[in-house]
This record gives sequence, structure tokens and C-alpha cells, in this order.
Amino acid sequence: MQKTARAPARRRSGKFRKELPFHLMLLPAVILVFIYMYIPLGGLIIAFQKFIPAKGLFGNQKWVGWDNFIYLYHLPGAISALKNTVIIAFWKIILHLIIPITVSILLNEVRSTAFRRTAQTLIYLPHFLSWIIMGGILIDILSPSGGIVNRLLGLFGVEPIFFLGSNDHFRFTLIFTDVWKEFGFNTIVYLAAITNIDPNQYEAATIDGANRFQRMLYVTLPNMRMIIVLMMVLSLGNVLNAGFDQVFNLYSKQVYATGDILDTFIYRIGLIDAQFGVATAMGMFKSVVSTLFISTSYYCAYRFADYRIF
Repeated sequence: MQKTARAPARRRSGKFRKELPFHLMLLPAVILVFIYMYIPLGGLIIAFQKFIPAKGLFGNQKWVGWDNFIYLYHLPGAISALKNTVIIAFWKIILHLIIPITVSILLNEVRSTAFRRTAQTLIYLPHFLSWIIMGGILIDILSPSGGIVNRLLGLFGVEPIFFLGSNDHFRFTLIFTDVWKEFGFNTIVYLAAITNIDPNQYEAATIDGANRFQRMLYVTLPNMRMIIVLMMVLSLGNVLNAGFDQVFNLYSKQVYATGDILDTFIYRIGLIDAQFGVATAMGMFKSVVSTLFISTSYYCAYRFADYRIF
């Protein structure tokens, strides 16, 4: 009995010693996450205060309860920023699924290895450019006076379009340029899924008389189903992240009505207008809603795609 009881304990001890190097390897990252992600959560108390920086975080600040949240609800631009964030993020999520899937399937059908590798390299490159660099490029090529895009449109008799200064076009420009920048990198995931498909399935489909389009439809797509579902549910966590870097480098006061998002709104309220309590309240609202979406997405990933974090 005694030996039987000691056996599981020895196995657990041996497993712990075996995994100890991996835990030690993760320890620096865990410490950094704790310092920079969890300790700052204490600053959320500012959302319930009329915060005066001179008094310090732990000074004698005036508590205002939910007043900052109520003020936000009635603040001009807050609801508009929330609406813009949801619309822009929604379309980015949808297109970041459809376009990479389509491109990865088409690349898989290319027979020329040299052409496929060249195409992959070209569509990956924009991902590695920061939005500061990309913003400068887009401002030049989309300029209504001399930009290459408007020059090309002018050949067909189209009047110059102010893509970055018109509320009719700015939101579409944000979505299109973000997808253009990132879709190539996202195809890596789907190409990896395609390479894991058993070639015998394609051979069997060919013997049964399936053409190339039918093989894509009945062999490639069904085998990608799990990774597509996984990527879709995980992307739900980004429903309130419309891309601060991109919007901040491209927007202006002219397009606040359609381009201002929660992150840029928080930046202006907090750092420019110095309304720290109000900005923190908005950031807290965004974090809580994002947490709910992330939790739901991970549950759906576990429920429908058998995906587990740990």
C-alpha cells in the first residue's frame, strides 16, 4: 500500500523536474506581463475619480463614482467613436477571413514554384512596414493633387477623390488599406493548413472526374474548415480594436464623423484634453467589453473547433 501511494507522488515529482526548465524559461515573460499588464490595472481607480495628477495616484483624489461614465454617455463624439469602431473592426474581421482564404487557395493551385514564391514574397512585404511608413506612402499615392491613384482615375474621366479627407471615402480607405497590408501574412496560416491535406484525397477526386474548381470546393475547403472556424472565433476578441496605429496616422478632424475610433478618442480626451478620469472610464469600458468578447470567442473555439489555450 505504501509503495503504491508513493508511486504517483514520484511520477509527479519526476514530471515536475522534467518540466522545470520550461517553467524557468517562461518566468521572465510572466514577470514582465505581471509588471506591465497586471500592476497597471490598479490605475483603473482613476475612472471613478476627478483625477488631478499633482496629487498623485494615491493622493487625496475626489471620488465621483459613476459620473465619468455618465459624462461619457452624453459626450459628443463618444457614441460616434463606438459606432465607427464596431463598423470598421467588423469589416476588417470579415475581409481578413475571406481574402486570405481565397488567396491561399489560389496560390496553392499555382503550378509554377518560382511564380508562387515571388507572389508570396510580394504580398507578405507590406506586413513588415509600420503604419508610420505606410501612412506616408498612402498620403502620397492617395493625394487628390498628384497622387498616382487619382491620376489613374483621371484617365477614365473620374474627378479627383480626397480619400483621406472625405467622410464618404475615409472608412472604406481604412478597411481596404488594412486588408491590403495584412492579408498576405494571414495567408501563411491557411497555406499551412492546405499543406496538411492528404494528397490521396485530391487523387481520388481527380479519378472521380472532379475538375480543379470542384477539388477546391469539395476537398480543399472542407479540410480547412476547422482552422477557418478557429480563426473566425478568435477574431471576435478584436471587435473593439479597429487599429489605433493606422487611424492615428491617417485621420484628421475632417473625418472624425466616420473615422474616429475608441482608441483615438481616448487618446485625445486623456492626453490632449487632460480629462484623465473620463479617458480611463472609456478605456475601462472598452477593456470590459473586449474581455467578454474574448472569453466568448475562446469558449466558441473550444466548443466548435476543439481549441484549448492550455
